[in-house]
Formats: sequence, structure tokens, C-alpha cells
Amino acid sequence: MEARAYLKYARISPRKVSIVLDLIRNKPVDYALAVLENTPKSACEYLEKLLKSAVANAVNNKQMDITRLYVSECFVCPGPILKRIRPMSKGRAYRIEKRSSHVTMVLKEQE
Repeated sequence: MEARAYLKYARISPRKVSIVLDLIRNKPVDYALAVLENTPKSACEYLEKLLKSAVANAVNNKQMDITRLYVSECFVCPGPILKRIRPMSKGRAYRIEKRSSHVTMVLKEQE
């Protein structure tokens, strides 16, 4: 049995999110939460909230035991990119891409 949680249109680059996701993949929930609380990365705020949501889904909707939960899958996909223009010298214009992310987190119970 598994419980899922999704985070859509997060205004952070997928590359920054994937670095933090690699730290918590295949780890128990309490360990993953401790890692997210103590890691100084900007993606940790988003992922901590997402992990708590996935735990709430597991406990309330699927009646799973919170002590046996672990992060079985977590991945990030790129979302839409906001394209902006930065004026530069000599009439040039440089493009600024503001990236967004879609994050999926799956929790399972250990056998």
C-alpha cells in the first residue's frame, strides 16, 4: 500500500529540488523530516511541507502505521517556464527563465 502527495507549480528550479530529494530517497519518514529541517537549502521548505502532507494522507486516508513509513519514491519534473527579458547595453535583451517544478512523493510501509 502506498500514499502519494503532489506539489505542482513550485517556483523553484527542478535542479535545486533534485539535490535535496537525493538526500531523503529510501529513508524512514522521521529521518527524512530531520534532514529537511536541518539542511540549509531553499527547496527544503517546499519538501518538508510535502512530506508532512504525504504522511497525513497515509495515516488518515490509508490507515498506515506512521512508524513503518519510508520515502519509496520521490522525483521532480520541470513545470512551465516564465520567460522574462532583461535589457542590456547597446540595445540588446537577454532572456531570464524563471523555472518551476512539479514534485511527487510516494510513501510505503516497510515489510
